[in-house]
Amino acid sequence: MKAFICTKYGQPEVLQLREVEKPKPKDNEVLIKIYATAVTASDIFIRSSKIPIKYKIPMRLMIGLTKPRKSIIGLVFAGVIESIGKNIKRFKPGDEVYGLTGFRLGAYAEYMCLKETDSKIGCIAFKPKNISYEEATVVAYGGLLAFQYIEKGHIQKGQKVLIYGASGTSGTIAIQIAKHLGAEVTGVCSTSNLELVKNLGADCVIDYTKEDSIPEGSSYDFILDSVGRIKTSKLKKACIKALSPNGKFVSIDDGALKLDSTRLNKIKEFVESGFIKPIVDRIYPFEELVEAHRYVDLGHKKGGVAIKVN
Repeated sequence: MKAFICTKYGQPEVLQLREVEKPKPKDNEVLIKIYATAVTASDIFIRSSKIPIKYKIPMRLMIGLTKPRKSIIGLVFAGVIESIGKNIKRFKPGDEVYGLTGFRLGAYAEYMCLKETDSKIGCIAFKPKNISYEEATVVAYGGLLAFQYIEKGHIQKGQKVLIYGASGTSGTIAIQIAKHLGAEVTGVCSTSNLELVKNLGADCVIDYTKEDSIPEGSSYDFILDSVGRIKTSKLKKACIKALSPNGKFVSIDDGALKLDSTRLNKIKEFVESGFIKPIVDRIYPFEELVEAHRYVDLGHKKGGVAIKVN
């Protein structure tokens, strides 16, 4: 089978397309024919190792010193179960599935094996029926991030919520979840994404390229930082200062992403009910994965960037 191998940490060119052996599922694994994967912020960090020095050493110890221990990286997948081990209960051949690979990685390939039970090395669920495989990869990653941190806000109807980084993979979904919960939502994004964020339901938008402050008198019950604490600005600081007395600020890098198939099932329900619509900026063919990484490196994507594998 074809797979992209990450030969060392560095620029997108360290990813090289190779022929490798097709995996065989163990008794407690399913073999997935991958139809789509994605280029996520996590994939960029793993490939490039471009993170603050205080995080770099722990990450290298966990992922690999000079290159990823798992040579085939890739965190997100959507595809079809091709075969199953004898102990598999939840799935059968032909099932359409989606999920994340966790520390196992391996989604930058035509096939991969995965356990059906949730763990730090993956979670898997039935794919939403009304979206494409490419859209499913975007909603799996962005949806799990958004749900995990939106839940921390305990949002009530009528509360004021601000999403910083509203046009990204998790931000676009967080807006839709917050609106579904009845919140009044403010989205922070760049000029080119203002219309997108408005169309997703944001009641107010703030252009971070033009503003260092928020509208006078603004106050927020909950703020979700969808870009991470590493990225700071005067505007973000102003937003945090505008928290109500009992307000809460959370960031998507406040702890590890929980790989939870129960949440994936909830995301599936929301997508099939029309409450959530995944936003896909671009779709690249598998052979152009390196170019997709170059594009995501620029930091200007809207929603997610997907890769058509099969």
